[in-house]
Amino acid sequence: MDRIQAMQMFMRVAEAGSFVRAAETLSLPASTVTSTIKNLEKYLKVRLLNRTTRRVSLTPEGMQYLAQCREILALIEHSESTLSESVARPQGRLRVDMPAGIAHFIVMPHLPDFYRRYPDIYLMIGVSDRQVDLIQEGVDCVIRMGELNNSSLVARPLGRFRWVTCASPDYLREYGVPPSPEALSQHRAVHYFSGQARRADEFRFVRHGETFSVPVSGNAAVNETGLYIKMCLAGFGLAQLAENIVADHLQEGRLVEVLTDWQPPPVPVTLL
Repeated sequence: MDRIQAMQMFMRVAEAGSFVRAAETLSLPASTVTSTIKNLEKYLKVRLLNRTTRRVSLTPEGMQYLAQCREILALIEHSESTLSESVARPQGRLRVDMPAGIAHFIVMPHLPDFYRRYPDIYLMIGVSDRQVDLIQEGVDCVIRMGELNNSSLVARPLGRFRWVTCASPDYLREYGVPPSPEALSQHRAVHYFSGQARRADEFRFVRHGETFSVPVSGNAAVNETGLYIKMCLAGFGLAQLAENIVADHLQEGRLVEVLTDWQPPPVPVTLL
């Protein structure tokens, strides 16, 4: 016997003063309601209702049990409502680590909307272009760019970034616009290095479905996206960057896309 359901039926019968009317409000057969109350009385070893041919009435024990049922069911309803609200309105601390470029240029513009929707979340944003250890560093989730190396963590793809090869107008005025990847031997680049396997001194391109790499000389290498962009803006050389991250610079002419017929391979973005 489901005692919670039995309590609910008992309350409905007590309020309606009739098994039939209670059954109608519950959309149940009257026989089901009657047998449930009989089983409840048998379980409690006490008579809860006085039955006549016209109506039912509460015994003294039934009046006491009715008050207790109301308290218990109200407490259950309050607990369920509170739990539902906590699920519908998340709260607590959330530690998320992500690359600097995503943090500054993708996430930051959307934070006001995030806090309007989730005002009870205390967000801890770790910004680094290195790969963090989620367990050792106490990170709840991390946004990563690039192919995953056999991660055992649950991964949710967020999309793919289109990358562009670009440079500042000053650099292009001095060195010219490269007509093809082969011409990059006459140019210089700002190199980007990280803990991943890709070499810092080469650019990658896709043509006719084939990916190939071209070495490009340079006199500086960095491992932080913000500085990488600033050095490109300052004319230190060509750079390959996510279009989403430098969209404003491209639209306003501070950076110019080159080698548009040879796109860098798109880079997957994943939440772990």
